[in-house]
Amino acid sequence: MAAHAKRIFQAPDLSEARRQLAAFVTRFGKITPKAVACLEEGFEDAVSVMVLPEKYRRRLRTTNMQERLNEEIRRRKRVIRIFPGVESAHRLVGALLVEQHEAWAGQRYLNRDEFHEWLASRHPAGPPLEQVVPWS
Repeated sequence: MAAHAKRIFQAPDLSEARRQLAAFVTRFGKITPKAVACLEEGFEDAVSVMVLPEKYRRRLRTTNMQERLNEEIRRRKRVIRIFPGVESAHRLVGALLVEQHEAWAGQRYLNRDEFHEWLASRHPAGPPLEQVVPWS
């Protein structure tokens, strides 16, 4: 079942994702109706990144950065083992978030200039780009 669900989200475009969803519903609709209903309900939100260029999709559709951060928090928690209070746990997580922010401050996760060029090519007569995609 998981392999079939992955096909939906790894589709090259939105129309193929819709075809994969239809095949998934046909195959698993009677076996797991609640799971299929949940997938159908959240489908449009889940595939919203498919309208973006391919190079942005992977970074925006996955949770790799969040998972990496959570693993780093777990790793540091294992070193300390016992926290004297909730505040100390908050300080540890806060310090890690500051560290991650500083590490990423000089890097660009996405190239905004290329994205704005792509967006302008798709919507030449649209509103100013600052109104379409706020970056602040």
